[in-house]
Amino acid sequence: MPEVYKISKTTVIKNSIRKAIHGKDDVIDAVICALLAGGHVLLEDIPGVGKTTLVTALAKVLALDYKRVQFTPDVLPSDLTGFNMYDKNTGNFSFHEGAIYTNLFLADEINRTSPKTQSALLEVMEEGHATVDGVTRDLPKPFFVIATQNPIGASGTQKLPDSQLDRFMIRLSMGYPNHESAIEILKGDSHDVIRNLTSAVEQDDLLFFQNAVANIHVSEGLYEYAVSLTEATRNPNLFALGLSPRGSIALMKMAKAHAFYNERDYVVPEDFRDVFEYVANHRVILSTKAKAGGISVSDALKQAFESVPLPKDK
Repeated sequence: MPEVYKISKTTVIKNSIRKAIHGKDDVIDAVICALLAGGHVLLEDIPGVGKTTLVTALAKVLALDYKRVQFTPDVLPSDLTGFNMYDKNTGNFSFHEGAIYTNLFLADEINRTSPKTQSALLEVMEEGHATVDGVTRDLPKPFFVIATQNPIGASGTQKLPDSQLDRFMIRLSMGYPNHESAIEILKGDSHDVIRNLTSAVEQDDLLFFQNAVANIHVSEGLYEYAVSLTEATRNPNLFALGLSPRGSIALMKMAKAHAFYNERDYVVPEDFRDVFEYVANHRVILSTKAKAGGISVSDALKQAFESVPLPKDK
């Protein structure tokens, strides 16, 4: 692949987003990798830590058409997927597109809407198209969903079903900024920064990146390694529910994207290490024994990862 695409473009993307988001390089890296892998992202955190700012900055830097829906109990599935309306002038029904007909769709506070509306995104996220009244329509390419949600304990929230969670390639938490970053936030104006952001790539570049990521080299030993990591999350001493085959596919795609993002055309074990928790943390459920022992999901995943020996063939 041309070096200009492989190195400078991804660096410019990251540096542009950093103008709007301070002190969260690990989050920026993970989100960009998920988009390079063609996946969807769930940002789970308290309000006010910059989730929406991050998504808006991404849309501008990546030159993506962007739509946002604030999810509330009265949002209907048709608001997302579209609907047919009778036109009395023509005597025919005409289709009106919903909010998902875009490149980057922000489902803001997705756990504040009804399960029926949440489930309307299932086909969209998995298949890249939507079906309304028996007619299936493709979505624009590239297409990504980034959803935000408040912690499950927050008032008025609906827990996302496991089938919905599994459609997200990764789940992240931005957390509070550190002291220095908080000062930079106070000194600046994020709205002005975002208004002044310019695109670092074109949509064709992003599609090119995704194709390059899909063709990153993976040795036979690393395929074995990925499966072993997946199986480690099914240890009944730690987990009541482990990674599904869809989860293992997400792990491999993220590892490939991480390799590309770090200027390599081949995967190494460290790529799995850096993305493992992001891919797995929303797909596993702790066992009763682990909960009783005070083990967190993060700790359990760390134990699972460290239980798998490095492959001899890297």
